[in-house]
Amino acid sequence: MLGPYATNKDGTIFYKGNKLFPAINRIQSIEVPIKEIENRVEDFSRNEMWTHIAKINHRINISANEYFDKIGALFTALPLTTRMISSPGAVYGKEAISYTTDTCPITLRWFNLQNTAFLSESSQIYLELAIIQKEVDHVYSIYNSFRKENADATHLSEFHHIEYEGKVNQKQNEEIALGLIKKLIFDLLEKNKDDLIYFLSDEKLRELGAFIESIYNVPRLSFKEALDLLYKETGDEKYQEFTLKNFGALEEIKLTEIIGNMVILKEFPILEVPFYHAIIDDKNPKVANNSDFIWSGYRETVGSGHRVRSEKELTEKAEIFNLPKEDYSPYLQTRRLRNYKQTSGFGLGWERMLQGLLEMPFIWSACQFPRVDGTLKP
Repeated sequence: MLGPYATNKDGTIFYKGNKLFPAINRIQSIEVPIKEIENRVEDFSRNEMWTHIAKINHRINISANEYFDKIGALFTALPLTTRMISSPGAVYGKEAISYTTDTCPITLRWFNLQNTAFLSESSQIYLELAIIQKEVDHVYSIYNSFRKENADATHLSEFHHIEYEGKVNQKQNEEIALGLIKKLIFDLLEKNKDDLIYFLSDEKLRELGAFIESIYNVPRLSFKEALDLLYKETGDEKYQEFTLKNFGALEEIKLTEIIGNMVILKEFPILEVPFYHAIIDDKNPKVANNSDFIWSGYRETVGSGHRVRSEKELTEKAEIFNLPKEDYSPYLQTRRLRNYKQTSGFGLGWERMLQGLLEMPFIWSACQFPRVDGTLKP
């Protein structure tokens, strides 16, 4: 099976190894190697691995832009500083969303303004504003994102998103995201095979080729169905509670092991995901019209969803999630426009996908200039 990780019976995560890195039994026990990261410049000068990663990153950038151009999506340059963040409850104290994977943003002073600013942890809200422009149906960005969270084997404090927003429904949105993944892998296999071979065996390359041939048939499960599968597999009663509190890295990896493939996981608890996801009507318990793409033997690489559909729905969310109306007035204004059309969008974590694709043990080993919570060097 594709992917760098497997689960151990004791609830830890096993790194399977690739052509460069040996297997590691408990990947969570490895601390971020600050000295290694700070000496990255010296490593650049002698380690051929970085040349191959540079070429792979170059291809991903070219291929992503070609893909979006082909579907008519316009590149949009966006700010990195904002007052509008995707999880305002994380800052303004609503316990209802304390389980979300999005964490507190990084704050900074903006000249002499009284309120602090935040470094963007997603381009999505501004892409929703950009798509209001006349005769613009699809937009995208490739930008930095920031999260105030400690780095670990699969998390950086600063990373890169490939993000899309379109006047499409959620099903179409998922198909566009799958098409992007297919394009990226196909181009790497066609044009950067030598770079992939540096990390992966011939057998793994054949698996990647087979995977993209059937990518539109990736299994889709509701979050409730995923919990039921985990309960059946493990017998652990915590999976009988409909919550994200008990769903993390181990569960994501375990789920792909059970299925034997990448999984598209849908319909998360509505109060445990960011406010901008639309609710699915007539579902009990209440769930969001969203989906996460869980890379085989790894973790979420794409997050997606249909956006809040109306001013009424957004106003209700604003109360639940403690949305500061003054700061979010441009976003609220979009739902009042007479010509507003509903949209869906997704964000693909660049370094996350690269780590999963190359089957690397750590995300900082797949990133030339990793930004972690313990250093700003090099």
